[in-house]
Amino acid sequence: MKNTYLLLILLLLTHPSFSQGLPGLGAGTTPNQRPILHGKNWVAITGKPLGATAGAVIFQQGGNAVDAACAMIAATSTMWDVLSWGGETQALIYNPKTKKVIAINALGYAPTGATVEFFKSKGMDYPPQFGPLAATTPGTPGGIMTMLAEYGTMSLEQILKPSMDLAKGYPIEAQTANAIEAQKARIKEWPYSKKVFLPHLGEEREAPSAGEIFVQEDLYQMLSKLVEAEKTALAAGKSRKEAIYAAYERFYKGDIAKEIVRGTREQGGLFTEADLANWKVKIEEPLHVNYRGIDVYKLQEWTQGPALLQSLNILENFDLKSMGYNSANYINTVYQAMSLAFADRDFYYGDPAFVKSPMKGLLSKEYAKERAKLIGPNNDPKITAGDPYPFQGESNPHLELLNKSQNAIAALNSSDINSTVDAKFLNDFQSGTTSVETADAEGWVVSVTPSGGWIPAVIAGNTGVGLSQRMQSFVLDENLNPYNLPEPGKRPRVTLTPSMALKDGKPMLAFAVQGGDSQDQNLLQFFLNVVEFDMNVQEAVEAANFNSYQMQSSFGDHEIKPGAITLRDDTPDWVRKDLLKRGYVMDFWSKTSGPITAIWLDWKHGTLWGGASNYGDDYGIAW
Repeated sequence: MKNTYLLLILLLLTHPSFSQGLPGLGAGTTPNQRPILHGKNWVAITGKPLGATAGAVIFQQGGNAVDAACAMIAATSTMWDVLSWGGETQALIYNPKTKKVIAINALGYAPTGATVEFFKSKGMDYPPQFGPLAATTPGTPGGIMTMLAEYGTMSLEQILKPSMDLAKGYPIEAQTANAIEAQKARIKEWPYSKKVFLPHLGEEREAPSAGEIFVQEDLYQMLSKLVEAEKTALAAGKSRKEAIYAAYERFYKGDIAKEIVRGTREQGGLFTEADLANWKVKIEEPLHVNYRGIDVYKLQEWTQGPALLQSLNILENFDLKSMGYNSANYINTVYQAMSLAFADRDFYYGDPAFVKSPMKGLLSKEYAKERAKLIGPNNDPKITAGDPYPFQGESNPHLELLNKSQNAIAALNSSDINSTVDAKFLNDFQSGTTSVETADAEGWVVSVTPSGGWIPAVIAGNTGVGLSQRMQSFVLDENLNPYNLPEPGKRPRVTLTPSMALKDGKPMLAFAVQGGDSQDQNLLQFFLNVVEFDMNVQEAVEAANFNSYQMQSSFGDHEIKPGAITLRDDTPDWVRKDLLKRGYVMDFWSKTSGPITAIWLDWKHGTLWGGASNYGDDYGIAW
């Protein structure tokens, strides 16, 4: 009898219907390690628990999802959650008043003198990964202030208060503290960085320890100047919006800008005051495609986001559900679809303000059908960019370069390709960021992937502002990508890629993830987990993904590893053997989902469901 009871309990625990009573069991997943966040009024999720708390504070004070997102970006920037105040902010916002999705482009651009010739004259094959020459102009402050002014309800002082409290001193978490210690040799190259990051110079451990109060007085003073500018404008009779833009002006044209430029140039950078003064946040129309009745939105081709849209268009030509979740057929099909889309990314994507990429052709269903025909039973390591121009009724202006690129890749064969994925390659390929997801009962939904200024960062003078390293995402060889060559005032093509999906004209999902070139891979599989395999939002963020390296890394030496794939370590032997026969070079991790954060809107019950994966420190709060 005792054994019978045990058997019944085991059967109950493993039955799908039990997923509403305990952490769920989805298609092919293990039980959730984190619970779903259920909220009626709001949800706030980001990369660090204290960052989520900052959003909760703003919501409890009556702010909307945009106010909360701005406070969370500010807080995570202050906490060096793989970004800083000199980095970049990219966002999608659903406005319930207009019922439209808005795109925020707050990516900095290349400074004066940053040209192909300049970097080649220094013997570089790519712009550097670190240091003042890796920096684009700061974008995050402008992004926060523009979002707040245009779509928020609160003052800048209110949303900056959590980050100012953090700057005055907070108990630093182990991840950041240990990253500082590990990078201290490079940090010591830059005097202002050394002053901030290494409070124990000369001791065995020169970085702060986990739990130690980490103080950033220069940053606090910089944020205080923004608040002061806002207050002065309000006292002069300016509106809330005008007062926030007065702070914006002080950062980009006033004394803060002058110190950023001075401090950057002192350390060998190229910034001029005109570079900061002329930079502007862009409010844009996002790109989108419809996948089986669901409209999926991404930022424009200055990000890698359209590669997810291309992948969906290609995969719409296959019955993924019948293949089975993470079967060998499914993995092979999705892998090659991503390879086709990312090959196009690598050759065609860039800043549309300089050279217009053929996005109409790239996102056409007809082009996707032609690309889908290239997917075979075995992986093709020689997949190259296609020619989308005929699908928008035009001739390819870079056909000669495209042919050179195709011939170079076609000249490779499997025995010549080094698909070994070492630690440095992985670190470059998956260079982190954070994500911010918010939603409220009024209908505002926000998805953000802010980044840049990660440790080790050059701090710009006495501002506390850590500069971006995003210049490294440019290439210097037009044969690689004629659309993504550095020029002053041009934005590099970045990996940062917030996502949003609408169904029947209503927001369905907001989702994002950190992790460099792996971002749109993990987000694509998260979306398919929900749409094709009926997983709930927490099951989908924790589920076993796979990661491909058959694309040019956007960082470091921009390597490509055709056929290389990372699978979760519980992948069955029969799937492993099948993939090996299909030409894949495999390695295995215990967690492969990436730190996905997501919000699902339950219109049936009028509630919000939040998910934060078990991959890292990402954390959420709901009410």
